Amino acid sequence: MAKRRAAEPLEAVAHADSPASKKSKVDDVPDESELVENDAPTNGHLMNPRTQDAEKLDILGAAEQEHEELEETGFDSEEEDMQAAPKRQTAPTEGYDDLYLDTIKRAVLDFDFEKLCSVTLSNINVYACLICGKYYQGRGTSSQAYFHALDEGHHVYINMATKKVYVLPEGYEVKSKSLDDIKFVVDPVFNKADVMALDREQKTAWDLVNRKYVPGFVGMNNIKANDYFNVIIHALAHVAPLRNYLMLEDLSNRPQLAQRFSILVRKIWNPRAFKAHVSPHELLQEVALRSGKRFNLTEQADPVDFLTWFLNHLHLALGGSKTKPGTSIVQRVFQGAMKVESQLITARADAGDRLRFEDADVQTETQRYMFLTLDLPPAPLFQDELDRNIIPQVRLGEILSKYDGRRAQERLNHRRRYRLLHPLPPYLLFHIKRFSTNKFVSERNPTIVTSDRPSIDMAEYVEPNPSLHSPADPIMYDLVANVTHEAVRIRDDSVEGEAEKKVWHVQLRDKSRDEWIEVQDLFVEKIMPETLFTKESYVQVWERRRGPAKGKDSQGCEDCDWLGSARP
Repeated sequence: MAKRRAAEPLEAVAHADSPASKKSKVDDVPDESELVENDAPTNGHLMNPRTQDAEKLDILGAAEQEHEELEETGFDSEEEDMQAAPKRQTAPTEGYDDLYLDTIKRAVLDFDFEKLCSVTLSNINVYACLICGKYYQGRGTSSQAYFHALDEGHHVYINMATKKVYVLPEGYEVKSKSLDDIKFVVDPVFNKADVMALDREQKTAWDLVNRKYVPGFVGMNNIKANDYFNVIIHALAHVAPLRNYLMLEDLSNRPQLAQRFSILVRKIWNPRAFKAHVSPHELLQEVALRSGKRFNLTEQADPVDFLTWFLNHLHLALGGSKTKPGTSIVQRVFQGAMKVESQLITARADAGDRLRFEDADVQTETQRYMFLTLDLPPAPLFQDELDRNIIPQVRLGEILSKYDGRRAQERLNHRRRYRLLHPLPPYLLFHIKRFSTNKFVSERNPTIVTSDRPSIDMAEYVEPNPSLHSPADPIMYDLVANVTHEAVRIRDDSVEGEAEKKVWHVQLRDKSRDEWIEVQDLFVEKIMPETLFTKESYVQVWERRRGPAKGKDSQGCEDCDWLGSARP
């Protein structure tokens, strides 16, 4: 058979019809006449199609009919799928503004934990379910909160950043005054009048289960071993200028350390809380991250080490400089200056090998400090006549004599004298050095530091400067926070059956009632002022007393004058 030319039609060569156009398979089904003309066996009658083939023909016919209907309407299948997606409401249906709000369970809400999605562990665009309290990311049709609303029937969610409340899966925002208490608990907001009245008005509040508490003196959850963290945060939350700054300033553009500390301080002083305690989990997570897990919630650390690290990093987070002093509220509140006289220790032959402090060989320099370290005398090694251990005591003024500029302190191969300089900072931090560690053992000095009253005159420890302060006038400081240590014996089979556990307490002064309250994790109780100096004090916070020269009483150091001068 000769090859067909390209220009010749197929019918001229093969004597057959041209190939049919590509259509649905229904058009290619032969009719009965075609079946007869073919050479297929018939046995005298037409062969009936198989049952399977008949079912296929019915399905194909239905598909062809549906395809023709779509062509008539002008929509394809993809567009139809898009139209089938759920529609989101922009506003609630008229007359149903409070729909689902009665399902909110305030008793299970806890906004103290870190804002992370419980599914994706993301901290971006986090929503909290107001029925079960869990965190989810997003509120779109493919978000975790959307699926949670469909699966569990929980419909009300709050954005943890904007504090807007939405109903899912409908997707509209709820604007109701009945939700203001929840928004306030998420992020308490105070005005200047409220902050100025914190230490003047005697406020009492009740939580959701009708438990009475005093704002500012609430328990703090010890998640595992973070009691060292709790006592320092409580002490700093009662430093009036720092507290006022954190409660009133907008820190949204500051690092997370400053933002989370600000939120925790505002929750401590919240008069409309759902529960009578707070949890420091959110701030603890940020501290653990920034410190490389040096300070975390699973291992107990030293409160002074944490205080040093925290103040330095908080100073930088609030815009402070590493070289210039007084560039943040932290340094303006706690930082002071002292004169240090140093002399090299040498043996003098003409003095009979006696070591003396010669003024001619003294090198003087000025150093800045954030807290003052007070050294305790060595604890006695022997027991008394009744064969009982002696509890040694020392007066606060005696260990403060380290800074009188007369007594010398030996350190390595140098002998030094210290003297504080004017002006003293508004608040003094005392670190009573109680623990010593070497390569072999860690020792604790149980000496009790005593004082007649919770106030002290610092005038004799300051270098006279008539231009800044009259030498005849006292410089009075009042105690506002006292962190104490308690040694508790616990069973430990690896160390001769017993071991010593450290427990930290903080004693806080309620200025509005002139009372003292002790907080140990979730336990809050009143104490008598006479018992303040009966425990092992470790960190003390002293507030400078302001005289009546400006029309304020002796306890008016938390007034707005300091708030204005403390702003950077």
